Amino acid sequence: MPTVDQLPQNGTLLCDDPADSANTCGLGSGDLCIPYHRAHEGTWGYLWGDCWRGQDQTGVYLGSPLLLVQDTFDPSGAVPIEFTGPVPGGGRAGQLFDYEHHADNGFGVTEISRIPNDVIEIGGRTFIQYTSVHTRVRPDSAVDGSAFSGVAYSDDHAASWTDFDHHWPGQALGIDGNPYGMWTFAGIDPDGYLYIFAKRWNGSHHYRHDRGYIQLFRYDPADFFDGEFGAQQNWAHIDGKWGWHPADRHAPTPLFAPGNALGELSVKRIGSDYVMSYFDCADLSIKTRTATRPDAVWSAEKIQVVHDDTRPESHRGKPRLPCLYGGYIHPGSPAPTNLTLSISRWNGVVGGHPYTATQWTGLSA
Repeated sequence: MPTVDQLPQNGTLLCDDPADSANTCGLGSGDLCIPYHRAHEGTWGYLWGDCWRGQDQTGVYLGSPLLLVQDTFDPSGAVPIEFTGPVPGGGRAGQLFDYEHHADNGFGVTEISRIPNDVIEIGGRTFIQYTSVHTRVRPDSAVDGSAFSGVAYSDDHAASWTDFDHHWPGQALGIDGNPYGMWTFAGIDPDGYLYIFAKRWNGSHHYRHDRGYIQLFRYDPADFFDGEFGAQQNWAHIDGKWGWHPADRHAPTPLFAPGNALGELSVKRIGSDYVMSYFDCADLSIKTRTATRPDAVWSAEKIQVVHDDTRPESHRGKPRLPCLYGGYIHPGSPAPTNLTLSISRWNGVVGGHPYTATQWTGLSA
């Protein structure tokens, strides 16, 4: 297998070029680009956050979230990701959810934007977990800046969306640092359960009270499909041992010791193992861990891509992407030793672009 430095997709731009496929679909500049499998037709979807029509923030603001589709993904990295069209169709990418920015959409609080955290298709229904942003906050903020979090679903393959009635309050609605602010769908395990990891929303890229609180819970997919969130089972450490417990009896126990500063999170089953990827807001790097199961012991973290490849010493010689964040695992990756990640970048991209997304193939967890 070629090394990372030999692979062609080592930081390949997925937007911000007027000649690229994203621009052909009407998306000039955006971030996140969270991959998922559109199982109903065997294609791949890519979910974006805040987006603009042009290649800079002065262009037409398109909103958040947006979705582009790719017919075929090349896991070898020989051919970069190219988008074949937007969803809904019609040639121009547009915001999926029906809500107003910088407005109260019926929750008693102003929403700046709704940022997607992950997406999954189950039984022909597509689900997006998102965070509603109330206010932009600076790094090392003492508040998370969120309004609430929710799950929206689509029964027409992402063309139209409905919100489940249940929402998880954020800082603006009285729960600062809600541990259900940001989710990632690890997928349905062979044991039949849908596994989900969650943490506090970290819109500042360094929420002071984050502390690495990552929790694990699961659903029978039929309960989740119907929005029966009370059927949640929590992975908790009770009386000296780990086990699964009804949500009304025990809250989830944090998986890792406190003291971390974790941003965006992604967990996917790749081959027969699970891979976790996240942005370390203090270390300024994308890191990964692996486990045989969602509820197994996770490996020590491994640095993948860094903001600065000269310091600290642990970053020396690592692949470099200044001003990075995100790190979303492509579920079409063939093995934990050959991952594709979508990594975003902000503030300082050549040409003054506000955000961008890049493809990294060949990373080994």
